[in-house]
Amino acid sequence: MRTKKIYILGIESSCDETAASVTCNNKVLSNLICNQTIHKSYGGVVPELASREHQKNIIPVVNQALREAKISKEKISAIAYTMGPGLMGSLLVGTSFAKSFAYGLKIPAIEVNHMQAHILANFIADSEKKTPKFPFIGLTISGGHTQLIKVKSHFDMKVIGETIDDAIGEAFDKSGKVLGLEYPAGPEIDKLSKSGNPNAFSFAKPNVPDLNFSFSGLKTSILYFVKRKLEKNSNFVEENLCDLCASIQKTIIEILIDKLTKAVKLTKISRIVLGGGVSANSGIRNALKEFELMNDCEIYIPNLELTTDNAAMIAVVGYFKYLKKDFATYNSSASAKLKF
Repeated sequence: MRTKKIYILGIESSCDETAASVTCNNKVLSNLICNQTIHKSYGGVVPELASREHQKNIIPVVNQALREAKISKEKISAIAYTMGPGLMGSLLVGTSFAKSFAYGLKIPAIEVNHMQAHILANFIADSEKKTPKFPFIGLTISGGHTQLIKVKSHFDMKVIGETIDDAIGEAFDKSGKVLGLEYPAGPEIDKLSKSGNPNAFSFAKPNVPDLNFSFSGLKTSILYFVKRKLEKNSNFVEENLCDLCASIQKTIIEILIDKLTKAVKLTKISRIVLGGGVSANSGIRNALKEFELMNDCEIYIPNLELTTDNAAMIAVVGYFKYLKKDFATYNSSASAKLKF
């Protein structure tokens, strides 16, 4: 029996990337991302500018995604879109466009939780990767989130630990700002750390109970450490940049691994699925591979192109929801602080 072909157009606009993707069942046919470089000079994402850029980009990006997938809009079975969490203005551009387009085509619109999508990106068809089995622990690490999630099925997810202040991506970016690095600093810290000594400097790790995280204290300790050193040597950062990056990255990775070890022990679940933009960090990816070998676990890490905000993950969640006939109503609205 031939499997019915279900074409989903996915739209992602939660922050500063305008993205569109077309999938056939859980196979990606196209995956377009338009980055907004306008925020670089501001040292962070400016919400108002982000929403304006989305308005300019969304139609060309969707058109290109359809062209690359080699299908017409009439073949689309449904349109999946990010309804949250994210920046409200950015979300409204994507949700308004998606629902209007779906209404015009007389096809279903499908709401997608952005953080669920990061986890379920690991279910995109890939001949070189295994698909995780349930249950598993989801670890979502991004600029806005740091969460440990117990996942029993595609849509049965429970947060068992999360940051009580800054997310891991903020820890990288704010630490990088202290060192004089441009936004976003995370990729640059990862790059520079490869040439540094991770044991050159020691930073205190926060003592947070249960499975929750905290990164604001670490950021503050790095700030005052660097400030003290600069008072004695104005060239301290320049002379020790790679070692500082390596030491900061090592500390952040240790915080993650400590909590992950605790989560595996408490839940007795040995499958771990990674998701979110910070999962592109090579140090974290390598540390998790070591964790897999040392603890007899199964670690699932998405391909690099699926770690950052993208529409392929939105479309594949849309596919699973389509199978359940879990469709949105046209009076539903975006939610900046959407929970599981």
